[in-house]
Amino acid sequence: MTMNLTDINDIKALLARHGFNFSRSMGQNFLIAPWVPEKIAACAGLGSGVGVLEIGPGVGCLTQQLALRAESVLALELDETLRPVLAETMGQYENVTVRFCDALKTDVSALVAQEQPGLRHVLCANLPYNITTPVLTALIEAKCFERLTVMLQREAAQRLCAKPGGSPEKRSSRHRK
Repeated sequence: MTMNLTDINDIKALLARHGFNFSRSMGQNFLIAPWVPEKIAACAGLGSGVGVLEIGPGVGCLTQQLALRAESVLALELDETLRPVLAETMGQYENVTVRFCDALKTDVSALVAQEQPGLRHVLCANLPYNITTPVLTALIEAKCFERLTVMLQREAAQRLCAKPGGSPEKRSSRHRK
């Protein structure tokens, strides 16, 4: 039976079972709206012959959606305390591999070539705010991905879209959708 990884009560029970506590320093926020991981995965251009790299799987709600659409999923997670959580949530997916490492200190090009040989490589992630710029820079410089599909916090997206030397555009809450 597949666990509902976007149900707040299921997530709380899962995390409590494994004694997990959120880390502010890692910018941990787990998705709980089911349409979000579904839409991210649907936009990623996945299918047969595609290997996807995910940065920061958390409890695995996006990972689960990627596993349903891609031939292979390689998820990189920094937080070792999520090891038993991901073992439980991703154990049934034979096409998912989780590596516990720092994506910023990993040669992702070599890793995807080793773990997903012969596949077209794409990146799909819900990036934490505090590492958005360095991770995106490293992934673009890796030059091994056909496509990058990422969800960013509004503030990070505004920062990325700001003119050089300018400040990000601020929108009032009444204009947010």
